[in-house]
Amino acid sequence: MFTQLNQRCLSLRCDKPISSATRVPPDSFSGLLENVGASIVDVFFVAEKGGLSWVEFVKGYVKCCGRMAASMVVSNLLRVFALAANKAGHQVDLQFESDEADCKVGGHLVPTDVLMLLWMCWTMLWSSKVHKLPRGKAALFLPDISCLVLSAVVSCADNGSSLNLWNFDIFGSEVQLPAGKFVAWALATVPTLPDCYSQFIHEHLGNCSISQDELEPSKSSSGDITSVETSGPHLLTPGRAWAISLTARNALREEILTHCFFSNCDKIEENLLYRSSLHGKGLNRFWSNTEGYLGPLLMLVSGYSGDSHEANTRDKKWVIGVLLQQGLESRDHFYGSPGNLYAVDPIFHAYLPSGKEKNFIYSHLHPSARVYEPHPKPVGLGFGGTIGNERIFIDEDFARITLRHHAVDKTHQPGPLFPNQGYLATDAFILEVEVWGLGGTKAKEAQASVKKREQLFTEQRRKVDLKTFASWEDSPEKMMMDMMNDPNSVRREDR
Repeated sequence: MFTQLNQRCLSLRCDKPISSATRVPPDSFSGLLENVGASIVDVFFVAEKGGLSWVEFVKGYVKCCGRMAASMVVSNLLRVFALAANKAGHQVDLQFESDEADCKVGGHLVPTDVLMLLWMCWTMLWSSKVHKLPRGKAALFLPDISCLVLSAVVSCADNGSSLNLWNFDIFGSEVQLPAGKFVAWALATVPTLPDCYSQFIHEHLGNCSISQDELEPSKSSSGDITSVETSGPHLLTPGRAWAISLTARNALREEILTHCFFSNCDKIEENLLYRSSLHGKGLNRFWSNTEGYLGPLLMLVSGYSGDSHEANTRDKKWVIGVLLQQGLESRDHFYGSPGNLYAVDPIFHAYLPSGKEKNFIYSHLHPSARVYEPHPKPVGLGFGGTIGNERIFIDEDFARITLRHHAVDKTHQPGPLFPNQGYLATDAFILEVEVWGLGGTKAKEAQASVKKREQLFTEQRRKVDLKTFASWEDSPEKMMMDMMNDPNSVRREDR
């Protein structure tokens, strides 16, 4: 009885059709979700004669959700995925030396396996979010996470660096990814991926203590969640937001996840501080929308390198990102607290702080009072590197972006920002720039207060109070004009 209750609590069966941002998911994916609950019970909650006792249940819970090495959690996740997939008729070539969590994982995965595994983790997290919402209906929507799949392919495959990433067919590729390399990739690139699995088990098993009637909404059909399909044509798609959130472990992770699962589209739009196609290009337009925001920021830039008139280069566009822990200030030198750089699309990589230098942010505007500078500092936005040799630099017109090799940057970890990036600097064209505020309501209210104060100061400077001036007859201006009209006239000096 207790085992059956666990299987029902951990079910991922969807009552509504599953839709996807890319291609239609394989038929076996629905069966995989239906068998997740039974697979978790078979792996961790093995019942002996007489059913599953309370002591065995606690041991199983500690085995799947207790404190353990990250590699062990990834192994448990792969074990559940392989068992559920095989039950659904999708054969996964993974071998486990023993039933222990710290055993070695053998075999290999193909790109379709990686996609289904990541979609399973997404569904687990989605289901956990649904549990916290009122009764309702919501269809499961699978985001485009091809950037994560390609990241695993390039990192794990023998010839991954030579693949054409812009025309790569995930469903048709049979490239083999060794299981050991995949575990290493998951720990380095998406370290919080197992948290989706642990949070799912914790949230759903907690509902087993509730009555059976209250357990019904625990299926993945409950919760009035607006489909992520309606999130708009932003650079920050749900799939990209989820990929970035998998690299964060602090409160920023939950703030980023609001762009994946939300019930109010207007609330998401409020977090959009700047978008070049909406607010206009240029550093001044950018600054007028981001000034005064003192919370964390996520900046995304899409562009392409090559000739702007060649269609094949425009098709090979890419997206990079910068995650900042604080707001921007106008300074002629580097500043800021630790932040991350991202290669977002077509392949995902996160470059965390290396700890060697602290050149995180460079944001310099034209000074209000023009003075002579023998060696003027560049005007624009920069991240990493040194002044004049930044790893990422955006000019003041937001028309071009310069990307340099990671050798110039000791602030962040090394790695390419887009496929086939060479050692020489790349001068690319900018298509779109977005800045998202991740500081919550307080940071937004503080920015609104700063803008209101600046607006009051501007209005005061525009007004002229005539009462503060003396009469025209006694003004120095009139005296100067009279002298210019008749400089030889005799004037009496009042004593």
